[in-house]
Amino acid sequence: MSDIFTRADAAAERGTDAGNPYLQELIDAGIPASMHDWLRGHGVGALVVKLGITFQEMSAERVVATMPVEGNTQVAGILHGGAHVVLAETLGSFAAGVHAGPGRHAVGVDVSATHHRGIASGTVTGTCTAIHLGRTLTTHEIVMTDEQGRRLSSARITNLIRDNK
Repeated sequence: MSDIFTRADAAAERGTDAGNPYLQELIDAGIPASMHDWLRGHGVGALVVKLGITFQEMSAERVVATMPVEGNTQVAGILHGGAHVVLAETLGSFAAGVHAGPGRHAVGVDVSATHHRGIASGTVTGTCTAIHLGRTLTTHEIVMTDEQGRRLSSARITNLIRDNK
């Protein structure tokens, strides 16, 4: 596995992110310093910030991130199913973007999710694992678990890899 994860704050200390308008957002989200240039123009995205998603690990083969339940619940007081899907799509899309590499980008073409159990408090961990890493398509499975390691939902995303114009 090719792990490109480097703590963002270490790069900031070295001064490699001078002038990046999203630097603090990238640091807060745990984005690897090696990806700061890629995200310089748009950060991690407003929804990632709103949901409180924080990355722990990032490569094309595996992405791990957490998200708090608090602030992301539906009317019944449990984590919103859409929040599960946003976490899944975020992880799969970032993994596909890493795989795409410079000069290319990933576009989601299919996402599906199955919810297994609810959660009313705590933190959800999403673990994204590559199923297929091709030249033009990637497919990832994302499993969301609670703090006890119980599976909350399972998702799958397929991304199309395109050349930048």
